[in-house]
Amino acid sequence: MTELPWYTSFAPERGTLPPRAWTGAASDAARLPLGGDWSFRLSPSAGAADTSFAEPGFDAGGWRTVSVPGHWVLQGEGGEFGGPAYTNVLYPFPVDPPHVPDENPTGDHLRRFDLPDDWPAEGGAVLRFDGVESCARVWLNGTELGWFKGSRLAHEFAVGELLRERDNVLAVRVHQWSSGSYLEDQDQWWLPGIFREVTLLHRPSGAPGDFFVHASYDHTAGTGELRVDCDVPARVRVPELGLDLAAGESVTVPVEPWSAEVPRLYEGELTAGGERIGLRIGFRSVYVEDGVLKANGRRILFRGVNRHEFHPDTGRALDLEAMRTDVESMKRHNINAVRTSHYPPHPAFLDLCDAYGLWVIDEGDLETHGFEVLGWRGNPVDDERWTPALLDRAARLVERDKNHPSVVLWSLGNECGTGAGLGAMARWIRDRDPSRPVHYEGDRSCADVDVYSRMYPPHAEVEEIGRRADEGPERRRELPFVLCEYAHAMGNGPGGLSEYQRLFERYERCQGGFVWEWIDHGLAHPVHGYGYGGDFGEEQHDGNFVCDGLLFPDRTPSPGLVEYKKVIEPVRIVPGGRPGTARITNLHDVADLSGLAFVWEFLADGVVAAEGALDVPPLDPGGQAEVELPAVPALPEHPAGAEGVWTVRALLAKATAWAPAGHEVAWGQLPVTAPRRSPVLGARVAAVADGGRISLGPAVLDARTGAPLLLAGQPVTGLGLDVWRAPTDNDEGAPWQPDARFGRLWRELGLHRMRHRVDGVAVDGEGVTVRARVAPAARDVGLSVTYRWSSDGTAVRLGVDVVPEGEWPVPLPRLGVRLGLPAALDRADWYGGGPGEAYPDTRAAARLGIWGSTVDGLQTPYVRPQENGARIDTRWLELSGGGAGLRVEGEPSFWFTARRWTHAGLDAAAHRPDLVPGDTLWLNLDHRLHGIGSQSCGPGVLPEHRLEAAPASFSLSFAPLRSC
Repeated sequence: MTELPWYTSFAPERGTLPPRAWTGAASDAARLPLGGDWSFRLSPSAGAADTSFAEPGFDAGGWRTVSVPGHWVLQGEGGEFGGPAYTNVLYPFPVDPPHVPDENPTGDHLRRFDLPDDWPAEGGAVLRFDGVESCARVWLNGTELGWFKGSRLAHEFAVGELLRERDNVLAVRVHQWSSGSYLEDQDQWWLPGIFREVTLLHRPSGAPGDFFVHASYDHTAGTGELRVDCDVPARVRVPELGLDLAAGESVTVPVEPWSAEVPRLYEGELTAGGERIGLRIGFRSVYVEDGVLKANGRRILFRGVNRHEFHPDTGRALDLEAMRTDVESMKRHNINAVRTSHYPPHPAFLDLCDAYGLWVIDEGDLETHGFEVLGWRGNPVDDERWTPALLDRAARLVERDKNHPSVVLWSLGNECGTGAGLGAMARWIRDRDPSRPVHYEGDRSCADVDVYSRMYPPHAEVEEIGRRADEGPERRRELPFVLCEYAHAMGNGPGGLSEYQRLFERYERCQGGFVWEWIDHGLAHPVHGYGYGGDFGEEQHDGNFVCDGLLFPDRTPSPGLVEYKKVIEPVRIVPGGRPGTARITNLHDVADLSGLAFVWEFLADGVVAAEGALDVPPLDPGGQAEVELPAVPALPEHPAGAEGVWTVRALLAKATAWAPAGHEVAWGQLPVTAPRRSPVLGARVAAVADGGRISLGPAVLDARTGAPLLLAGQPVTGLGLDVWRAPTDNDEGAPWQPDARFGRLWRELGLHRMRHRVDGVAVDGEGVTVRARVAPAARDVGLSVTYRWSSDGTAVRLGVDVVPEGEWPVPLPRLGVRLGLPAALDRADWYGGGPGEAYPDTRAAARLGIWGSTVDGLQTPYVRPQENGARIDTRWLELSGGGAGLRVEGEPSFWFTARRWTHAGLDAAAHRPDLVPGDTLWLNLDHRLHGIGSQSCGPGVLPEHRLEAAPASFSLSFAPLRSC
């Protein structure tokens, strides 16, 4: 048999040093970053060019340049270096492990460098690569150092004897595809290149090679035990604790524990052989006890996110500031945990998690999902030839990250099916680090793990698991339960977060989960703004499934993140058991409420009428108190019957590393009086027919169709019952989900092309009555509609009665009226829920108040356009612009959306720039809306949030804006 080339062999590396703990800038040893501009040559295949480029005298004058860290497919001009490609599950090459195609783009990289003048003459040196996709072969000064695979893993070479003071030549050959690619099928962009730092590290004689900080916490005694193992004799000092001890020596001292809520770190140092390594020590113990995952004696509730590393311009090449931005944003949105899907992150990210406080599930660089479509035939995790590579990946995960207190679980990888290789990894990890539980979702037997983990189980199943009534091995029922992925944040959504959270809080076994995922992976595109699968010329791709985050690509929070922040807020504020009280519950795992200040506002018809501070005791975690609110203020300037609402807010009392003082952590609204009903029209005025028109107060109707031509001084087009919306990603659903995919069913039924028929227009003393039928073509179902117009001369009222006809097989997307108005009405002000969009199952973050926005500002800029922008519980809406305006009131309250394109235009758009504003403002005034759900990868809309076809009645009134 012909020997396999190095890049398709089963072996993970040759010539690299054993993995070790990352020190980063914590070491005072000399270091030389080798990032910047590198000479670059791209070849179409792995064997297209010889290795002469690695020789010191090679002339690369005709080569191009790329930035390192970086991906070559995101650089160059006009796609000269190829393009990115996105697949979710399927491999973008034939599945014939360990072989890869001859069409294997290969990037040769050259970097010349001089040693700094103060580079130490004694000791050795190590060349470190923190991330290269998918493999690298390395030469220094003409000598081959070796090669490695494992794209998101660190690899080092000893290079001290090869260095020269001047004109060192570092050559690296990177293949896009290798045998390692079979282990990295991780639902993301395929982006080859040297995308993390390359660094030359001086190693003083006698300096540590590796060290392991063991810092456990005994919550019963309030003490921490510290031992730092080191491979050379060394000293450990922690001045704050008065410690100075030898490496390998144990000591127990009183300490404050580390947690995600109180990330207490002790500064220390490890010294040996002329090197000082700074230590940030967090004392904490993580374990499973009585079927519950605990840290420092307390149950953990993960309020987490999955996080791929991503930037729209640089792909997986992130700088420290982008990482810091992510961590600070997570903390500001009440997120307390991260799963590093599906590989170890840049190590600096874990430093930030240590410092700011985030629980971390650190995941191995492993996924073989593409074998699932083949019935898992040939799956590497069940083939012993791959076991050395799997163990190498486990070791490089653990050894690099073992000293981070934020890391509380090791995860073997993701979506690899089952196999003996996973068991070998779990055994190695437990032997090396028994202080952390092991996680892996793909084996329902839970043979190799310490927690039961699932993706996207429906709410009912989560409840069953919470009661430990689920089927399966007895051992599994004894384990804590974590949703490593849930609530798919693709496009508009996710829905159903509140219902999940109630289950997590109700059942001790259910310890929260990790929303999929943190950020949309929309890459910068010259035409589309942000591109997704297929936008860069890929033949095989998975479209916008890569855009499924709580942040938009530019890191702007989506409505989904705002909703998630509200759902997982660590303080619950609800009406108390007695009038005039608020019930405050501390939902933190560790922290009391002493770091928060509480304030109140009293709103009358949405206007803040009074405000002040609220005295709340510093409740311990899990504590609850009923707090007296002030007396309802007298409101002489507000009309009788004004709607009264308390808003109570929990704010940071002092600035933290991640937010200023006054940052809002949680809020609640407590109703005092019911909403005022819309004003009853005064004495009715008669409708006056004149030729083909009917005048009725501030409205003019078409005498033949009953359609309004003028409402409150505004020309109107196309008013009628509307049941359609441009389906969301969650409406379209995923083919592997069992729930009905309503987006497809709505189209099949024809709800996007409903036909309207007027059956009669009648004028009487009370106004105008229009009877109509709205139905899809080729179907025998429909909606009988009666429109009743009346007026008192100042406003016009529209009453709508809807009765379904026939057997409706699906719920409706929406139920309300739509009308076209002049686009000059470009300003919206309303009293109702806001400030952002909300739907029946994404409404937790909608706060009652008076809000304002431009019409353009009402739009949510999803990477793939879809239904968006609904505002909930609207009492009144005012549209204005160009010196004119219109006021709408509802009975009961209503939802509204306003946009400068039609449903059809929104539905047809594939990217944001496809939405071209027209000369009409399309206004939807809805009685009800269908929920959102999470079915792009998770459960559909819960029954209570479905809009079933049923009789309905609602009314709206229209009046000119007096101020205009």
